[in-house]
Amino acid sequence: MDETKQNIRALIRLFEESDLDELRVETSDLKLAISKNPDAPGLTVSENPAGTRVATTRESAKSVPPPPEPKKEFAVPEGMVTITAPNLGTFWRAPKPGADPYVEIGQKVNEETTVCLIEVMKLFTPISAGVSGTIVEMVAENSAMVEFGETLILVDPAK
Repeated sequence: MDETKQNIRALIRLFEESDLDELRVETSDLKLAISKNPDAPGLTVSENPAGTRVATTRESAKSVPPPPEPKKEFAVPEGMVTITAPNLGTFWRAPKPGADPYVEIGQKVNEETTVCLIEVMKLFTPISAGVSGTIVEMVAENSAMVEFGETLILVDPAK
């Protein structure tokens, strides 16, 4: 799935969870308008598979994808500490394509160790471990869309 579709899905998800009645975004190659009011002028209303009514401008109606499937719940093993996503975005294990990942399973980290990046609209935020210990599992897949609070990495603080 391309990045534009992921960004549109993320915007729709955030919009659905917000108190906003309408959202309009315009870039050089896309116009997107989402409204909770089906009678908003200049909008076409469609219902996606999840039953959410999405209103888009007539020019961009074909650009609005259905929301993504819900993510599976992750059970944290006893004694483990999670490193979670501070915001919605794309999870990256390395600073750039082809580079070595920030951390590997079995690697010791401290509070300041950078473990990954979260990208939102070409803005990359480095994520620190926030805990000392050993990386035991990479829960999130590289280049996956992650949500606020989603578990990215498991750390064993006892090791």
